[in-house]
Amino acid sequence: MIVEATHEGFYCRAGDFYIDPKSPVRQAVLTHAHSDHARAGSRRYITSDSSKELTIKRLGEGIELSTFPFGATFKLGKATVSLHPAGHILGSSQVRIEVDGEVWVVSGDYKRDDDPTCERFEVVKCDTFVTEATFALPIYNWPEASTSINEIFDWWMKNRSNAKASILFCYSLGKAQRVLGGLLAHTNQPARLHGAIAPLTKIYREAGIPLLETLPATICTNDGDKIDFSQDLIIAPPGANGTSWIKRFGKCSTALCSGWMQIRGNRRRRGYDRGFVLSDHADWKGLIKTIKETQANRILAVHGRTDVLVKYLRENGYEAEEMKPCRLHTKGSKAGGGDK
Repeated sequence: MIVEATHEGFYCRAGDFYIDPKSPVRQAVLTHAHSDHARAGSRRYITSDSSKELTIKRLGEGIELSTFPFGATFKLGKATVSLHPAGHILGSSQVRIEVDGEVWVVSGDYKRDDDPTCERFEVVKCDTFVTEATFALPIYNWPEASTSINEIFDWWMKNRSNAKASILFCYSLGKAQRVLGGLLAHTNQPARLHGAIAPLTKIYREAGIPLLETLPATICTNDGDKIDFSQDLIIAPPGANGTSWIKRFGKCSTALCSGWMQIRGNRRRRGYDRGFVLSDHADWKGLIKTIKETQANRILAVHGRTDVLVKYLRENGYEAEEMKPCRLHTKGSKAGGGDK
């Protein structure tokens, strides 16, 4: 196997590197800058050019980081590696690995929907495709992104007419910027941002991504006057829901923007007034479409409902299996060992 699932992450023995390792290693190839994929402590990191600033923001200025443009090949040991757009967030990559003429692609997180805030997914043909399966159930069938953005705008305008602040909870990196990009078609009214979202949004702007103008979600103006939030859209991470932070906005309506909102019960259980379906992962149709287009002979499923996806693929003639981690003993792969 070119790539093995280990408790430390996906390991390529021929190149002696890990993909999105869960613990510190000597050499880490990162698919993107979300915290569950980009973790601190490794000796050297490799990612795409357009993920550079987000990776530094996540891991700090002092890391050893090499970046490559999409499609450029580079050698790691006996492996020839290249990064290709995954369409998940800005700079997100699939990792193509070729060893002795055999090609594997590790998808990382990906989506097939249009998103003007990141590079569009690129189909990469391969022999073995390692695919995520986060939303691998037929019930997950995304509406057009523009439909969800329209619904968010209409909800905001309705709340404005009722003098209610609109607090939209969505993931700080990727989802928040996607909403800001989508709302540009509807308004030039600035949105307000939670402090965790503002610096990431700044990186998107510096990368040339068109976004709605934003203001901080502070209580007072620079002159000390208390701000009236009754006309405002406030974008915040889900972790801020139910905290004392939201009390500053007074009368408000809350909503969550996520693929999990496809199931209505999720909204009720999490205590939101509204739910908007907008995901940065592939839905069921997107997963199946991608698998077909890669023309891979073998499919390995990871993360999520791998059991459902593998069962479906086998019933439709694919060689498919769940990729489960095993204990791996290697020389030099951990951060503390091997050649410097």
